[in-house]
Amino acid sequence: MDQGKGLVLVVEDERPIADLLRMYLARDGFGVHVEHDGAAGLAAARRLRPVACVLDIALPGMDGTEVCRRLREAGDWTPVLFLTARDDEIDRILGLELGGDDYVTKPFSPRELVSRVKAVLRRTQGPPPGAEQVRTVGPITIDPARRECLVGGEPVPLTSTEFSLLAHLMGRPGRVFTREELLSSVWGYAAHTGTRTVDVHVAQVRGKLGDAAGVIRTVRGVGYTADA
Repeated sequence: MDQGKGLVLVVEDERPIADLLRMYLARDGFGVHVEHDGAAGLAAARRLRPVACVLDIALPGMDGTEVCRRLREAGDWTPVLFLTARDDEIDRILGLELGGDDYVTKPFSPRELVSRVKAVLRRTQGPPPGAEQVRTVGPITIDPARRECLVGGEPVPLTSTEFSLLAHLMGRPGRVFTREELLSSVWGYAAHTGTRTVDVHVAQVRGKLGDAAGVIRTVRGVGYTADA
């Protein structure tokens, strides 16, 4: 099997969906490993070190959010994309709060899911040429080339999406970005999918920045800015 783009771990208990994801990801050049329950998925993530994980939330035994939580607690920041039922907004938000990078609601287009996986992987591969410079706003310093965030000289662990969001805001200090602009620039897809994920990720970044959280300012009715 061609694994030129890396191995994606798919944890999905509905076998027809898992088989469909395997086919589409493999067709796009990814290696694919499939598990059908949470405990096996967690063990596979630790053993195989995939480039990304696609986790159904409603898994038998151990649900997808618990798998993600355990990975993050162990310092594993492998990008995670959740699969959720259309009406499970609480689960989607919980998944993002636990360190998920993105989510796709069922039923979904397999092509869209592959595009989302590719988008989250682009966020882990460093900045485009010319965007590598270290940036500092207030007590926060980010190094896009190293994917490193420091507050007062101390490292702050961020998911790939959290880092990309903070880097985008700090790239133009004082510039107000709408939620739609952030969704397009950071996540790489259109705002018709909903902007709630932007708010959840901003809240997560602020929580990790601690006393420096005030650097990210909400502009009521518009969006967000990074400003010392």
